[in-house]
Amino acid sequence: MLTFAPKLILMTRDIHFITVEEIVFEDVARILNKKLRLQLSDDVKDRIVKCRQYLDQKIAKQTEPVYGVTTGFGSLCDTVISMDELTTLQENLVKSHACGMGEEVPPIIVKIMLLLKIQSLAYGHSGVQLETVERLVEMYNHNVLPVVYQLGSLGASGDLAPLAHLSLPLLGLGEVYYNGEKMQSSDLYQRLGWKPIRLQSKEGLALLNGTQFMSAYGVYLCLRVFKLSKLSDVIGALSLDAFDGRSEPFHPLIQEIRPHKGQIMTARRILTILEGSEMMNRPKQHVQDPYSFRCIPQVHGACKDSVNYVAYVFAKEINSVTDNPTIFPDEDLIISAGNFHGQPLAFALDNLSIAVAELGNISERRVYQLVSGKRGLPPFLVANPGLNSGFMIPQYTAAGIVSQNKQLATPASVDSIESCQGQEDHVSMGANAATKAYRSVKNLEMILAIELFNAAQAIEFRRPAKSSPYLEQFLLQYREIVDFIRNDQLMYPEMQQTVKFLQNITFEIPGEGAFKYDFKIDLHAAE
Repeated sequence: MLTFAPKLILMTRDIHFITVEEIVFEDVARILNKKLRLQLSDDVKDRIVKCRQYLDQKIAKQTEPVYGVTTGFGSLCDTVISMDELTTLQENLVKSHACGMGEEVPPIIVKIMLLLKIQSLAYGHSGVQLETVERLVEMYNHNVLPVVYQLGSLGASGDLAPLAHLSLPLLGLGEVYYNGEKMQSSDLYQRLGWKPIRLQSKEGLALLNGTQFMSAYGVYLCLRVFKLSKLSDVIGALSLDAFDGRSEPFHPLIQEIRPHKGQIMTARRILTILEGSEMMNRPKQHVQDPYSFRCIPQVHGACKDSVNYVAYVFAKEINSVTDNPTIFPDEDLIISAGNFHGQPLAFALDNLSIAVAELGNISERRVYQLVSGKRGLPPFLVANPGLNSGFMIPQYTAAGIVSQNKQLATPASVDSIESCQGQEDHVSMGANAATKAYRSVKNLEMILAIELFNAAQAIEFRRPAKSSPYLEQFLLQYREIVDFIRNDQLMYPEMQQTVKFLQNITFEIPGEGAFKYDFKIDLHAAE
């Protein structure tokens, strides 16, 4: 029967043993943040060996061809390969498929790809040698990160080109980063005393089939967006107070009669963040606020619901078997099917790009309102406008980034280009969805930084009135790195410092408990 993905259970201070229990996002965040080493459990080793032995015995007895094991690949599936050429077949597959182009995949994504590939092979349904999986574990533990390129996967027969680059070092080929140094795998092998793996039947296909490129991006982006979604609420609440906004749109009764989960959560969180604010509680001269403030529960909430859908998809994916053909020793079956197809992931990643674009879109609109000279705030948030341009151009920058995110929100998943002489006639384009979603999330971080930069400036013009204790503490931390702007000065260093502040701040929403998915920025080696 199909076994679930391994859960990495903390057994010592610095090692996680890979077992056959389910893995969750919190596990991945902890493994990466604490730089834990991996080790295969005895049960997992037994499963891998059992599957490999079954495959060897099967192909020794069976006269009928088995796709990818005793045949060629793709449209060459009817070409039978002799038994003495099976190793050459698998090694040729890895070498010929390493055709990636474009920018390098960020090292942290490659690290997650290794982790997820190890998990995938640990189920005992892929037919790999134990030696092969243990070498991948060694690579992970020694921080040997293959050079992988962003372009080349159609997200259909798995992530073929990216996973080929991930697998080249097993053969002593390709390039890797080791301790931050880029080198040939062959040179690394001499340094570490390793010998190349000699792939057996089906192993190349097991390594290259699978969705670990798309999945690694998806897991990484979910971890980042979990935090950015919360920050959107915190910064949005700060902007609301700075704009002298009203709290009525966040009243529980409003949410009860339109009970979308994300909307309810957002409204409750905003009220919690603003509790005790002098600014919010004073009488208002205006009846209602612009949509970018008044509709925060509806917009942020819809984005939360979308992100939760995305997280659901990737939680399932990292606990799935996605190579082909799949081996079931207990049932005496080898089944060729399509679990490598990335359609679920492509939809999810496109959905993530849309949600991220909207969080940025409404954030920039709040920035626009803050610099517009309304409700007692000076034009462009500077005491002497005219002589000073103040915060005029940060809003331009946010608008430009927002526009790019709208372009990146165009779905990749609706496209398909026939490949492999028609054998692979429908593809997901999930890999392209992944790389553009990555850009969108980085952009959102910058947009939110600009909103915080503006909101913190605006709040100072409301003094001596105070915001809520929660937001005043948040501002106190921010003011340790970015000061109030009195006259025109270089703005971009302050904006970049604000991005770093958002990346590194550890925060907790009252009543929600500790945030389990915080992803420390020191892991972003490529950024």
